[in-house]
Amino acid sequence: MKKPLFFILFFLFAAANILLAQTKVSGIVTDKANQPIPYANVVFKNSNIGIVTNEDGRFYIESPQTYSTLVISSVGFSEKEIALDKAVNYNFKIQLNEAETLKEVVVFTGKTSKKNNPALDILRKIWERKRKNGLNLFAQYQMEKYEKVEFDMNTIDSAFMKNKIFKGMEFIFDKVDTSRITGKTYLPIFINEALYDVYGDTKLKKIKEKIKANKTSGFQGNQQILAFVKDLYSEYNIYDNHLTFFDKSFTSPLSTTGIDVYNYILRDSAYVDKKWCYNIVFYPRRKNELTFKGDFWVNDSTFAIKKINMAVTKSANINWIKDIYIEQEFDVMNDSVFLLTRDYMMSDFALNKKEKSKGVYGKRTTFYRNHEFNKEKPLAFYKDEVNYIDNEVYNKSDEYWEENRFENLTKDELGVYKMLDTLQTVKKFKQLYSLVSILGSGYVEFKNFDYGPIFSSFGFNEVEGVRLRAGGRTYFGPNDPWRLQGFTAYGFDDNKFKYGVSGKWMVDKKNRIILSGGNRRDIEQIGASLTTTNDVMGRSFASSALFTTGSNGKLTNINLTNLAFEMEPIKNLTFQTGLSYRTLQSASSVFSLDYYTTLPSTTNPSGVVKSDVKQSEANIQIEYTPNKKTIGFGVERDIVDSPYTRFFVNYSHGFKGVLNSDFQYEKLQLFYKQPIIIGPLGRTNIILEAGKTFGTIPLGLMSVIPGNQTYFSIENTFSNLNFYEFVTDQYVTLQWNHNFNGRLFSRIPFMRKLNWREIIGVKSVYGTISDANRAINASGLPYNAPENIYWEYSAGIGNIFKVFRIDFAWRGSYLNTPDTQKFSVKGSFGFYF
Repeated sequence: MKKPLFFILFFLFAAANILLAQTKVSGIVTDKANQPIPYANVVFKNSNIGIVTNEDGRFYIESPQTYSTLVISSVGFSEKEIALDKAVNYNFKIQLNEAETLKEVVVFTGKTSKKNNPALDILRKIWERKRKNGLNLFAQYQMEKYEKVEFDMNTIDSAFMKNKIFKGMEFIFDKVDTSRITGKTYLPIFINEALYDVYGDTKLKKIKEKIKANKTSGFQGNQQILAFVKDLYSEYNIYDNHLTFFDKSFTSPLSTTGIDVYNYILRDSAYVDKKWCYNIVFYPRRKNELTFKGDFWVNDSTFAIKKINMAVTKSANINWIKDIYIEQEFDVMNDSVFLLTRDYMMSDFALNKKEKSKGVYGKRTTFYRNHEFNKEKPLAFYKDEVNYIDNEVYNKSDEYWEENRFENLTKDELGVYKMLDTLQTVKKFKQLYSLVSILGSGYVEFKNFDYGPIFSSFGFNEVEGVRLRAGGRTYFGPNDPWRLQGFTAYGFDDNKFKYGVSGKWMVDKKNRIILSGGNRRDIEQIGASLTTTNDVMGRSFASSALFTTGSNGKLTNINLTNLAFEMEPIKNLTFQTGLSYRTLQSASSVFSLDYYTTLPSTTNPSGVVKSDVKQSEANIQIEYTPNKKTIGFGVERDIVDSPYTRFFVNYSHGFKGVLNSDFQYEKLQLFYKQPIIIGPLGRTNIILEAGKTFGTIPLGLMSVIPGNQTYFSIENTFSNLNFYEFVTDQYVTLQWNHNFNGRLFSRIPFMRKLNWREIIGVKSVYGTISDANRAINASGLPYNAPENIYWEYSAGIGNIFKVFRIDFAWRGSYLNTPDTQKFSVKGSFGFYF
């Protein structure tokens, strides 16, 4: 009896949805040969409600009002009207006939002409006025902002509901709704609301948002999800030439380069909110590029946008996303000032782009109101808070939300809050949530303790053989003021246990003053990174690679203890000072760190040799990372995956005699990384590293140019260098790589559908070794430095099967060096949009 009753309830909800939206139509538009017509215009007659068909000719359109006629048109075809006999009309097949004559616009193979096109004349007027419209008219502005973010499972059908995975959770399907954009059913699984006061200064180019209230249902308190969504749906301005979503740069339909990217058609003109506006339809000239299709209404005097609707083209080279849909509405102030009042963005996350594939909608709706202008604030007002959280923001009453949210929640949305809160009490849901959390974070969650990271549980190297590792950390929440973590590992060849323990305590939240310390005894591939740190929990991938090229026995026993003091007085500017003590000793019989404490002489031809290094060191670090986004307010924060500049400088001083320390020296290191998004051409990364050691030091303290003897790509290493092939005490490296994001392959017809992405790069290094450091080398390892500049270049293909990348690297110099690689192939896996 349960199943029939369930379906009755389902159809009752479906009927309720039909009553809420008075007119719904879906279908496909074709020509006489039954070939789909992409980017055809579909409009309710005598309205300004319309959409553009997708690349497969399919469309869905709905309105809360009742309409009896649908009008379909496309360049090169005769207009056609379709009578709507009922409120809901699905799966229409509409065939258009070729037009006998074409008016105004001359069309060649579906592309609009760039000459005598009135739409382009209007577009040029938009360019002329875009800096004089909206908030740019004022020196300062402030306003209120309301933002609602929602995640929904979509394409909910009866088979999906009957899946065993939902046993015990059937009640959630009482909240199934229908998307007004796609016509597909969906089920909300996460809702977040937030209220802000927004301040801006167009002269200072500063913006500040002060959060007033925040409410979440579904995965309560999960800041990772919130930050993920906010990073995906970053702020954008449709007047900009390029709009960045999901780490990709899309050409805006209002771009000054739009004429070369889009087709434009002047479709209509009408009054919109008592303003006479032109309606222009746009769609891409080529497939596989990061472009949109849609239309906009623009005022006939100010040439400011009144309304715009746009959707990313289905063929766009972007992974895991089937659809992106954007709506913006602008209201008129003082008869001529057009201000953004509503911004809506919806993305359909799915494993593939097939029409019937299931996925998750991510939706963000933003409203703005109560604008005020030219109220100047001091520069200090716009200073970002380093680490401030007001817990009262997250504890506002239901009465507060009813009074302050910009639009009332629907009855269904209010019910979703209750449904999601109930769902989190269901045991099976908790189990599913835990599984997803483990895959995402790498940790298995217990009460106040996380076991992991599980992906480091297994490794292999020539000294330890098979290596097993177990570890964990304390975890009370993302805003923990302190954290303890540790691990133990065992190698089955050397029969030794290793361990590491560390602790961090944030003694001042406002300035993020953190005390930390720890100890680690382990086997390490030192020299796997030039810019070293004293993180006792850190371990390079090179130390445990399962497969390597050539011998990988140059490993070191390391015993490292450190204490550190860190503070962040200004957002993303961090200072750290610390003390460390380490001992280094070769872990392999085929590798030596020996050095002379007394050089060979006529009286002592063999000299005096020591095989271990004991070293006390003090260091000062400065790190500046503008535009870096972080999650949480605790002692450890996660970094949102978005490009940001990084500048890092480290000064170290080695003490001789302190705790039997062996050497006195000074070391200075610098690291600089600059990502640059070059519009539709992709992203460039420029990386500069430099360092110099003043004083005499042995091999264990030298700057080893990082090689890569694994079969996988490792960032900031040289693909064709072996470990310890180049050793220096002063060096400069320069790297450049560029990802075209498929820009070139999209122009090649037979490669277009593969959605591969092309990557090129060059790496170079120059370095030297002092005579004093050469003289004390007793390791038997020949000291070679890249005094003639070593460089290599690479070309790669990314996005193979959406998750795999392969890089080919060639040596550009030192080609005759024995036992080295002139060419290598490296691979990597990753999930990228």
